[in-house]
Amino acid sequence: MAPAGDGIPATGVATGAAPGKHPRIIVGVDGSEASMAALRVAGALAEPLSARVEAWACWDVPAGYGVYLAVGIEGFRYAADQVLQQTLTDAFGELPGFVHPRLVRGKPGPVLIDASRNASLVIVGRRGHGSFVPGSVSSACVSHAHCPVLVVHAPEKATGNRPDGAGAAVVP
Repeated sequence: MAPAGDGIPATGVATGAAPGKHPRIIVGVDGSEASMAALRVAGALAEPLSARVEAWACWDVPAGYGVYLAVGIEGFRYAADQVLQQTLTDAFGELPGFVHPRLVRGKPGPVLIDASRNASLVIVGRRGHGSFVPGSVSSACVSHAHCPVLVVHAPEKATGNRPDGAGAAVVP
């Protein structure tokens, strides 16, 4: 694949990888429909790009964590791991070999932005409020990431009002 003049290959995705290494796509996973759609998009991009997909679920201890430290914080990690595993199962069924789950402690925005330093692409779902307001994590990634960011909307639910199926969600 020959790079365009700006260092971005003709595919439009910066490789972010050293020569001879495969591109790295990081997907933020939170269990939402949008993050599941983001995983599916990453899966569709990974094969033609020979990319590694890392599905990152972030977890942290809520504010006022002193009480939690006394009881233990592993429950938060466990809950995040359950969400990650279920979302991967829902998105793919059997986990493809190029998808690698990763559980990371920290707030999703800063964690994904930091991870973008060594990524070719970050993909996040859009969980904003209303049709014009993106979510805080997707906004932070778009504004501050060190690589391209793809924001994926959750598929719309089919209303069943149209006999031709138009308006039904198409998920890659």
